[in-house]
Amino acid sequence: MTITAYTLAILLDLFCLFLGYRFLFQPGPAAIGYGVPADPAGDARAYLTIKGSRDGTLGLIGLALLAFAGARAEAWFMLCVAVIPLGDTLIVLRNGGTKAVAYGIHFATAVVVLITAALLFLV
Repeated sequence: MTITAYTLAILLDLFCLFLGYRFLFQPGPAAIGYGVPADPAGDARAYLTIKGSRDGTLGLIGLALLAFAGARAEAWFMLCVAVIPLGDTLIVLRNGGTKAVAYGIHFATAVVVLITAALLFLV
C-alpha cells in the first residue's frame, strides 16, 4: 500500500506541474480541456496565468511535502487540495461546461485526490 500511496501522490503532484505549465504556455487549449474555453488574447489572459501559477505551485508544494515532511503531511495537503477540483466542478457547471467534463474530469480528480489522501494516512 505504501508504494501505491506514494506513486499516486507523486503522479498527482506531477500532474499539477503539467497543468501549470499548460496554462502558462498553452492557455487556449488548456482552458478548453478545463471545460470552460477562454480567450488567452483577451481579458481571460490574467486568469489563465493565475491558474497556471496556482497549479504549478501546488505541484511543487506537494512534492516538497512528500520529500521533506513525509506521507502524513502530504495526506493533509491532499485532503485540503481536494477542495480545488470540487470547486472546479461547480465552475464548469455554472459556466456552460458539460456535465461529462465537470464530473468526469474535475469531480473524478477530487475523488482520486481523496483516495490518495486516505492511503497516505494509512502509511
